[in-house]
Amino acid sequence: MLEAKLALKSSSNHRSVIALSDSVMVGGDNILIIAGPCSVESEEQMDEVASKLALAPVQVIRGGAFKPRTSPYSFQGLGAEGLEILSSIRKRHGMPVVTEVMSIEQIAQAARHADILQVGSRNMQNFELLKALGSAERTVILKRGLAATIEEFILAAEYILSQGNSRVILCERGIRSFDSYTRNVLDLGCIVALKQLTHLPVIADPSHAAGKRELVADLSRAAIACGADGIMVECHPNPELSVSDARQALSLEDMKALIESLHPIAHAVGRTMSDRRQSGLALVAGAKAKLAAKQLPCRPAARSSRL
Repeated sequence: MLEAKLALKSSSNHRSVIALSDSVMVGGDNILIIAGPCSVESEEQMDEVASKLALAPVQVIRGGAFKPRTSPYSFQGLGAEGLEILSSIRKRHGMPVVTEVMSIEQIAQAARHADILQVGSRNMQNFELLKALGSAERTVILKRGLAATIEEFILAAEYILSQGNSRVILCERGIRSFDSYTRNVLDLGCIVALKQLTHLPVIADPSHAAGKRELVADLSRAAIACGADGIMVECHPNPELSVSDARQALSLEDMKALIESLHPIAHAVGRTMSDRRQSGLALVAGAKAKLAAKQLPCRPAARSSRL
């Protein structure tokens, strides 16, 4: 663990705050909410998601264009077309977007359309991909591997940090166990440990941990209570019709109810939630600014805080 000299805290109050856009940050007092479908299916689908969740408020929209699937016969994502849809949604609604990359070749293409690049569980120890992302001018969400130890997880983040990219967010998404009732087991102890050991922002993905939509809200609340800086949740306009991971997707109305339920928990642990009205005004202003831009701007670097 001592080899992770860049990821580990230098003092007990050392934490990094990462700017995801001009108005959205993670790692500070405010809880970050990332939500959207497992897969980008159409522009109409993504437009409905962004329109209805913007004032929930959801600060970042997620959507997969490249999908790593267990079976080679399952839907693999829309690829370049999916990225174009995300880019359109990003500009129209003024919201940052996150999407997964699975190979070095996909990084440049995805970075032209997305603010945040995600490394999925299966690629947590794809070291060449991690090193390449260390040179990318994008924030990276690194998901914990299916059976990775906490030390392996932190050292995987170190690969990105060691190449010069300080904008890394750790995501606990559940680990495998002997029990098949849930898809995985959300390791709340990992969230606590990561917050104690590293200065990096830590979020939770209760959707992939549970695999069942009726468990997602309670796991989300538990993650915030344990100190997570945010959550990433799968939701869909018509969950049962989702082309991938339908069983774990929330409806948009359930997603909004989940966010509302987080307010008292965030308050109890000394955190804040974005105000609906303020978020709406910020998104409108952001959308106007983005429409005027001809290309994606480089994002500000992470701020390291030693309050």
